[in-house]
Amino acid sequence: MSQHHKHNDIHWLTGQFFDSSNETQYRDSIGERVRFESRLALIVASAVFAMFGISDYNLLGFTREYYLLLTMRIVVVSSCLALAFIIGRRGGYSRSVWLHALPLWIFAAGIILIVPLRPDSFSTQVTSTVVAIMAFYLLIPNLLTVAAIASVSLSIGFLWAAIIYVGISPAVTLRIGLLLVMANIVGYCALLRVEFLQRQQFTLLNEERDQNRQLQTEIAHRKSLEDQLRMVAEHDALTGVNSRGHFMKRAEALLQRSQLEKPPFCLFMIDIDHFKDVNDTWGHTCGDRVLTKVADVCRHSLRPTDIIGRFGGEEFVVALPNTDSINAQAVAERLKENVAALILDGEMSDLRLSVTIGIAVANADDDLDALITRADNMLYVGKRDGRNQVVMLS
Repeated sequence: MSQHHKHNDIHWLTGQFFDSSNETQYRDSIGERVRFESRLALIVASAVFAMFGISDYNLLGFTREYYLLLTMRIVVVSSCLALAFIIGRRGGYSRSVWLHALPLWIFAAGIILIVPLRPDSFSTQVTSTVVAIMAFYLLIPNLLTVAAIASVSLSIGFLWAAIIYVGISPAVTLRIGLLLVMANIVGYCALLRVEFLQRQQFTLLNEERDQNRQLQTEIAHRKSLEDQLRMVAEHDALTGVNSRGHFMKRAEALLQRSQLEKPPFCLFMIDIDHFKDVNDTWGHTCGDRVLTKVADVCRHSLRPTDIIGRFGGEEFVVALPNTDSINAQAVAERLKENVAALILDGEMSDLRLSVTIGIAVANADDDLDALITRADNMLYVGKRDGRNQVVMLS
């Protein structure tokens, strides 16, 4: 049998979990409900027990036995009402089982004491005792073991008092004993079934919660993977700027909006000058560092509305929405100067970087490819004319 099943197994005799930690967890989970139901049940039971004082008076009048019965009922009712208040505030099976058991013993003692004080109403008391036994099992919330011990004790005590004070015959004793046994068996089986069903429901609820938690964890894990995949797909792994495909998608949307709303739109093509010499002299690792540094400078030189992507190799592409040619020229010059001011560390400390930038201004009927082609042509004009410059079609 698996550990999971052993953990949730229920004892066939007590209706409790074999696993003590699971039983404690179950008792804690029902604590609030048990406190409320116990308080309500004790108030109801106390009221019923007190009302029988009327029949005491009808049978006994103002006699010594009546006052003894009245005193006993007052003690039982006041004690149970006090316990109802205490249980309502501090009750719970997990830490106060004895507190829940105490009212049953008080009621049992009170029912047994009625026998010597009202022997003439013994037949009625038999019925009352059977009802009390069923109430112990089903009305007043308690653990099955507690209810069973209290009910059996009440049955034995009641029979003993009947034999001593009423003098019932052995045949009557047997009949009443069988009746009380049957009442205990029915009450025990009913409460055992309830205990089983409640714990099974608790187990199913816990399993459902565990499955929901696992599902939420799985969903969160998959979402994390999706975010990572999206990040990989949308961003260049080396420089962290937009990948070429993602840049094209975003820039296309910005260009279409510009053509609909008529604000100006410009595009840069940026190339790191003499980058091949960097790779050949210091190696590709140092070349990657240069790409990363230049990408960082570009990001910090651009405005929040601008988007940058790595077009390929040492080339970057920038889309500038709501930007006319004059402002685009200013942004490009600032970017070029910031790259020129970049100081590298280590073996490349003497290297001074520069970039060439080609600018294209969008026309009303341009598509993105045409705009990139014009910016790329301007870039090659700049590279042909000596590099480290910004070129825009006049």
